[in-house]
Amino acid sequence: MLLDRVIAFFTSLRLTVVCLALAMVLVLAGTLAQVHLGLYEAQQRYFQSFFVFWTPQGSSLRIPVFPGGYLVGGVLLINLVASHLKRFKMTADKAGIWMVHLGLILLLVGQLLTDLLSQESTLHLREGEAKNYSVADRQAELVIIDPSDPQSDKVFSIPQKVLMGRREVRHPELPFTIRVQQFYPNSIVENRGTNTAVPAAATQGIGPLATVKPLPKVTVTDRRDVPSAIVEAVTDKGSLGTWLVSEYIEQPQTIEANGRNYQIQMRPRRFYKPFSIQLVDFRHDVYPGTTIPKNFSSRVILNRAETGENREVLIYMNNPLRYAGETFYQASFDPDDQGTILQVVRNPGWLTPYVACIVVGLGLVVQFATHLFGFTLKRRTQ
Repeated sequence: MLLDRVIAFFTSLRLTVVCLALAMVLVLAGTLAQVHLGLYEAQQRYFQSFFVFWTPQGSSLRIPVFPGGYLVGGVLLINLVASHLKRFKMTADKAGIWMVHLGLILLLVGQLLTDLLSQESTLHLREGEAKNYSVADRQAELVIIDPSDPQSDKVFSIPQKVLMGRREVRHPELPFTIRVQQFYPNSIVENRGTNTAVPAAATQGIGPLATVKPLPKVTVTDRRDVPSAIVEAVTDKGSLGTWLVSEYIEQPQTIEANGRNYQIQMRPRRFYKPFSIQLVDFRHDVYPGTTIPKNFSSRVILNRAETGENREVLIYMNNPLRYAGETFYQASFDPDDQGTILQVVRNPGWLTPYVACIVVGLGLVVQFATHLFGFTLKRRTQ
């Protein structure tokens, strides 16, 4: 029967060996690929995907050539669960084996949860400055801001993934549609000046005075891509023109539609929070008579208006702030020692590896103790 064949396939020991062999090859290939692709790109292509794709030079085809990390890990997880349910019965002498396998399953599931749900960002503060958001290091967003309300701005965000697809973006509260004409994952924006031989990047805002050039993607970990895009605003009555948006352009540009002004800007993606953090003081201490760092610390005020919480917290190396499901680590600082950079990590599955290791350890102890007890009892009866 087909069902029996499927069960036999997923419970096969050969499948286990094949998955482990594929995982070893994948780890080796992904590690070597970091030389040319960089750490983050290699992770996405090899480990955070179902297939590793190859694109022929000069073509847009994406041909799958090898199973990715999600596929190998998923099949290995199914194989582990299926073979365990088929071969092992829930008896006292097998309790340790059940616990070890449960721990391994938790490890695989925990890694998947980390990949899917974890979020890393940074919070850069100058002394006296307060913010209620952190920013992604390697993600951008295109925002359209409606500043008509004097109490608060209304922000419409278009993620980088949408811009890369060069799609049309509509929102019922906006009187225009955004069309992405061109997107540059990494770029440089330069002043066009009076050189009319160089075509202008766009027709509105800073566009007539600037040019944009694509650059190869950055592969080193201490630098990042700077994306840019050419977008068009279109209403029912026609086009309003094109705008050059880029992280190089710090000031928002203006789109006028239906008698109202809207601001448009490309910026690092923001993660807003229901609280704010203000930097009171940053300390960079060194050992006397040397330049060897002794301590990095940020004294901050955590303010949450809805709960009335207002307290001072000291963040330093190996002593992060854990609050509202996020962890704030002391990561870096400004050269003038007047500003701090905190790494913000949200990982709902952070406990899973610890629980998995404890379960595996207990399983090994239980299994060893079970066999030891049985062996000792057998010796006594002889």
